[in-house]
Amino acid sequence: MAELPAETMPAGGLVAARPALIRALNEQLLLDHIRSSGPYSRADLARVSGLSKPTVSLALANLERAGLVRLAGQRTGVPGRTALLYEVRPEAGFVLGLDIGLRYLRGAAADLAGEIRARLSVPVRATTVAGRVAELVELADELCARAGITRAAVIQTVVGSPGVYDPQRNLMALTGGLPGWDQPEALAGLRTAFGPALAIENDVDAAALAERALGVGQEHDNFAFVHVGSGVGMGLVLGGRLHRGVHGVAGEIAFLPIGGDPYAWADTDIGAGAGANDGRVTAGPEGVIIDPEEARRRGTLETAAGADGVVRAARRVGLPRLATPRQIFEAAAAGDERAAAVVAGEARLVAAAICCVISVVDPSLIVLGGGIGQAPGFAEAVTAALAEIAPVLPDVKVSALGTDVVVDGCLAEAAALAWNQLIASLP
Repeated sequence: MAELPAETMPAGGLVAARPALIRALNEQLLLDHIRSSGPYSRADLARVSGLSKPTVSLALANLERAGLVRLAGQRTGVPGRTALLYEVRPEAGFVLGLDIGLRYLRGAAADLAGEIRARLSVPVRATTVAGRVAELVELADELCARAGITRAAVIQTVVGSPGVYDPQRNLMALTGGLPGWDQPEALAGLRTAFGPALAIENDVDAAALAERALGVGQEHDNFAFVHVGSGVGMGLVLGGRLHRGVHGVAGEIAFLPIGGDPYAWADTDIGAGAGANDGRVTAGPEGVIIDPEEARRRGTLETAAGADGVVRAARRVGLPRLATPRQIFEAAAAGDERAAAVVAGEARLVAAAICCVISVVDPSLIVLGGGIGQAPGFAEAVTAALAEIAPVLPDVKVSALGTDVVVDGCLAEAAALAWNQLIASLP
């Protein structure tokens, strides 16, 4: 933007908004109302926006010429003149939301009115980073084919991925258990495949966006989505907006120093036997092996409270045949006291992490997600443990959005980014 000459700069450096900027702001305001609560008539829009009816008419005309809104019909059955109603034009553009998981790739294609045109989940077959990127591209192409659109019609793609983007090294970092995903070829492959209209979102942050848009977080401006499954993570919404932090690691609670002593794990003098010769160590008298490098990569809390940690805890109490958290939770529900002790210990670990969050940001709601977080009875156990340690007790609820929660969050973000692009391109 061209700068004003110094002699024409108003006192204080403030510049009056230009007519084109005011017009763009008005159009975006009306479009936001139509998107969130439409269809609307001109009179409705004037009332909810505070703009004059002539201003609303001019803005609607421009939005209609640009192909962003359309007539949705007429309001009938009420006194007075018949009112024309405006709604978002679905074919204004399309978005993709994709979720890179350890075992499954999930995705959906939607139009800009919010209708899901196609949804698909496929098992991961690839064993390399390049193969995983290729499978993601295949999934995107299949979604577009099922939606009856071309990839060229997609305005924005958002990929939900473990980890965060590290701009200094231009690659993904803190990618947890996804092999090789922190190597340069992962990000380079995604950018080559999807072009400049690509955004990468942390998968748990995407789940928090879905809760804000569709789930129990709709009525809360300040809440934390806590995922407990294969991994442990958190998405934090403050003031109605996702909070990422300066380096993008806000919510990486996997690295809270809770659940063990990583320094002790790294001490090769601790323990003996199988772990002593290959860099791993045993923790505790039961001889459960922990790899300190894995603990450093995944985080102390995730090592202790993620799915692998729950299985290790079951081994420590003499339940080696229970190989998954689901089996352990089912055994606890059936009355096995040792399994119940493992579940109670898991609830205390998660409650300790949530207590840290409560003490720092004081959210009104905690949403539990993930295979462990959504297990029957787990929210009640966490709430009971929280009541003993937390300074205040927010509502604790279980996510009801299912396995596509990351995809739905990616779609919500993709739609917002796409609308911003379309508004910016208005004549």
